[in-house]
Amino acid sequence: MENRPQWGTRAGFVLAAIGSAVGLGNIWRFPAVAYENGGGAFFLPYLFALLTAGIPILIMEFTLGHKYRSSAPVMFSKLGKGKEWIGWWQLAIAFVISCYYPVIVAWASSYSIFSINKTWGSDPGTFLMSDYLKAVEVPGEFGGLVPGVLIPLIIVWIVALGVLFAGVKKGIEVANKIFIPLLVVMFTLIVIRALTLDGAVQGLEAFFKPDWSKIADGKVWIAAYGQIFFSLSIAFAIMLTYSSYLPKKSDITNNAFITGFANSSFEVLAGIGVFSALGFMAAQQGVPVAEVVKAGIGLAFVVFPQIINEFPALSQLFGILFFGSLILAGLTSLISISETYIAGLQEKFKISRTKAVAFGGGLSALCSLVFATKGGIFFLDAVDYFINSFGITLVGLIEVIAIAWFAKELKNLQNHANEVSDIKIGAWWRFSLSVITPIVLGYMMFDNIRTNLTSDYGEMSREFLFNWGWTVALGAILVGVLFTLKRNKKDEVVSSTDKEGSE
Repeated sequence: MENRPQWGTRAGFVLAAIGSAVGLGNIWRFPAVAYENGGGAFFLPYLFALLTAGIPILIMEFTLGHKYRSSAPVMFSKLGKGKEWIGWWQLAIAFVISCYYPVIVAWASSYSIFSINKTWGSDPGTFLMSDYLKAVEVPGEFGGLVPGVLIPLIIVWIVALGVLFAGVKKGIEVANKIFIPLLVVMFTLIVIRALTLDGAVQGLEAFFKPDWSKIADGKVWIAAYGQIFFSLSIAFAIMLTYSSYLPKKSDITNNAFITGFANSSFEVLAGIGVFSALGFMAAQQGVPVAEVVKAGIGLAFVVFPQIINEFPALSQLFGILFFGSLILAGLTSLISISETYIAGLQEKFKISRTKAVAFGGGLSALCSLVFATKGGIFFLDAVDYFINSFGITLVGLIEVIAIAWFAKELKNLQNHANEVSDIKIGAWWRFSLSVITPIVLGYMMFDNIRTNLTSDYGEMSREFLFNWGWTVALGAILVGVLFTLKRNKKDEVVSSTDKEGSE
């Protein structure tokens, strides 16, 4: 493990961690979640969730990576017998996400060009589904590849794989040092422009006005934990992998606080920009802000084109900046997601980085073609929902329980983090991870299972949801078990040697 790559600078690691955390969800998910769960009042449970789950898990994963200096599967195997499968499960989840995530980045690439002439016309919703994606009528049909999606998808993969081939220091670190400052500048320009629009004040009032009655609603607190959990790139091996490249002298706790608060700051910035623009759109249409609020794909590819259509001046520039921001946020996240299984393949099969990127990244690129078909948006919707609900949430629960309850490793990790960090952690950190986080994630899982067993997701058939939702989520667990079973004598020798060296 002496030849393990390292970050060139502390800033390189922090920017890479922020780049992973700041993704599409910060821009298109957080503003609507905050608005629907009490507006300004939502920031109280959100901050509580950040301090009792987000940052504690970040500290835990940064410490695990720094201490054991290995990919997720090897790291879990070092924590005790029978735990390696958790790491492979996390890598399987990351692989699934890396198959559909670049397709959304490809859409954003197309839309940045469409912004120049407002190609979407007066009905962006119909344009998205019929003209651009050429979506099939029945979910489950492939319908052939869509050239308008395929070409930008290939370009996205060329960029991502090019960065990954270049390595940790010369590839990932350099890319994030360029992409993240550029993303912040571009999105700040969006916010400044949006704040000057008519109706922006009404939009911000809708976003920040606190509804304190919702604080007593347990679902609001669960929504806060869910947002923190999904937006910080925790529990599916990204932070474990990135922190394994840290030099021995690294301030773990400080890095975790910087990453956590930087991610949340960008979410608030996104909320200001999005709701200023929504306020403008509502004012133009003469309707309340509540009638134009959307999240996800609908916000990015339907509502924002409508907003751009209404723009008084420089609408093309606003469109290029907005979709350019989605491209940068998506690329940095895609690179981090792919790095997890590339590192895992390198260690499991003792192959070079080049071979691991070519095989792992190449296979993911091939699988992503499914989502570039005419039925792609339906496959994407189902896979994304189930891999998040029954992949990331469940593996996060298992990870925390395995480390806090079974391996009883929190005290050791606390001592390790405190040895190298200026900010010392103590009982609050252990209590958050051993009690608060398992309870919240456990309830989220219970609620997810109950909801999905009693009602269908969206308007899709049960057969389609089983094939592309449940099967993918459960298949990730199966892959984790199968990869763990593939052991050889060389694995055993390396594992035992690493364990002795880490003690």
